[in-house]
Amino acid sequence: MQNKKLPIGIDGFEKIRSNDFYYVDKTMFITELLRNWGEVNLFTRPRRFGKSLNMSMLKCFFEIGGNKALFEGLKIAQEKSLCQEYMGRFPVISISLKSVDGPDFQTALIALKRVIGNEARRFSFLLESNCLNTDDKALYQGIGAIKDGTFTMDESILIDSLRTLSELLYKHYKEKVILLIDEYDVPLDKAFQNGYYNEMAGLIRNMFGNALKTNDSLYFAVLTGCLRISKESIFTGLNNLKVHTISDVRYDEYFGFIDEDVDELLSFYGLTEYKQVFQDWYNGYLFGKVHVYCPWDVINYCDVLMWDKDAEPENYWANTSGNDIIRRLLKRADQTTRDEIGQLINGGTIVKTIRQELTYRDIEDSIDNIWSVLYSTGYLTRKERLPGKQMRLALPNREVKELFIDLVEDWFQETTYSNMTRIHRFCAAFPQGNVPVIQEMLHDYLWDSISIRDTAVRKNMKENFYHGMLLGLLRSQGNWLIQSNAETGEGYSDISICTPERTGIIIELKYAKRGELKAACEKALEQIEERKYAAALEHRGMKKILKYGIAFYEKDCMVVMGSRH
Repeated sequence: MQNKKLPIGIDGFEKIRSNDFYYVDKTMFITELLRNWGEVNLFTRPRRFGKSLNMSMLKCFFEIGGNKALFEGLKIAQEKSLCQEYMGRFPVISISLKSVDGPDFQTALIALKRVIGNEARRFSFLLESNCLNTDDKALYQGIGAIKDGTFTMDESILIDSLRTLSELLYKHYKEKVILLIDEYDVPLDKAFQNGYYNEMAGLIRNMFGNALKTNDSLYFAVLTGCLRISKESIFTGLNNLKVHTISDVRYDEYFGFIDEDVDELLSFYGLTEYKQVFQDWYNGYLFGKVHVYCPWDVINYCDVLMWDKDAEPENYWANTSGNDIIRRLLKRADQTTRDEIGQLINGGTIVKTIRQELTYRDIEDSIDNIWSVLYSTGYLTRKERLPGKQMRLALPNREVKELFIDLVEDWFQETTYSNMTRIHRFCAAFPQGNVPVIQEMLHDYLWDSISIRDTAVRKNMKENFYHGMLLGLLRSQGNWLIQSNAETGEGYSDISICTPERTGIIIELKYAKRGELKAACEKALEQIEERKYAAALEHRGMKKILKYGIAFYEKDCMVVMGSRH
């Protein structure tokens, strides 16, 4: 049983089912879709929550000539009358726009042509169809035409391509077409980042308008993406659109893993003892009324635990993206916003008005819109729905919390380095033994940053945050030899420094429990002496060695200097 492989990075339903990968059964999504579908159905969910796999499943289920054996033993197979009526009955056009990217519009346009052209070439049998006339076949050839490895259709053909394909397939099969468009918003996101948003928005608007509006060859369409792009932006005049966001109850259990899914998976692989770890790190998302785990995280951590039972959980989901939206928030953050970020990191909540329908331009108009995007893309989750469009929001789990801490540390370094005169004054105080200046300036830096105090954050994570902040400041001195967690004496000191003037500096950091700063400083200095951290600096020929115990608590700190060597 345990030879069943985990499908890491595999979002193709047929590949998973044909190659004996573990599959979390989401096939009842098909049943609910057929019972409640609109002509155009849009599902918005964060990345890595199974959108592409569900789209692949829909294609395998509905497409003429599909492999019905893929669904044997799954929940949908029990819906015999539904399977008999719908399985393998429809022509299906299925595209993913996640690869439509480029530094300029022309590059992205070529990528979009490639996506549409490759899908069109799946239907080469249309050239032999007795149901199509010469003009029809010429239209088809125009979509799939290639020269020197590049699809040559002009922009007008591209705009009509999805509608044209659906009309030709309808003529051939005498069955209306199901259209699946995965990651529909990626081209707009990339275009916004690279400065050609207007061109791409216009192209997508025309393409979608032709394919989805008054298309008599369309049975229904399903689109997925991370954001709900405003109707005025690309869905102008589309009156048949049904949108299902993470706030909606309908379909809430079909994207992501619910508790039952995780229990079955952990039991299958003999990992039930780790359930609490999975909950702390990867659960906490609220879709509709269902608490959801991130599938990408669960599968990756399971895979690691199969080989190493002592493996620590990691930020798998967080590390699959550039996390630019959080950087945008931090870049624009005033003191109020920094305090709100601190509340979130420290286990608290904030209340925000959430707009779930935006354009990419809107994101930059107001910092409040950035909060809305953070909610839609999974970095925040709803704790309570309040009157109007307000929500009480929190970080969903440990993974996202530690991601925020890492990015706050990076942001602090970037903003702090804008005033090098101030940094040099701070650093110069260490070899001078000027404790008041060190403490005063360090306190100022803390005030400008975001405090870490939540008991749910690991103690060493809190210490690491302050460690990283101080280390980044000290490393501004290019002629200092600085070592972090280097073996000195009988252990590893937090920070050790050798200056060109042969002054050695040892710094030991502590996070002060309950704000007991003095006691924490004394403990740090005792550790320096007991573990003989000065020994390595003496061997390096330092003439003078200064020892500092530094304690932190939220935005407060204390600096104490020990005896000199």
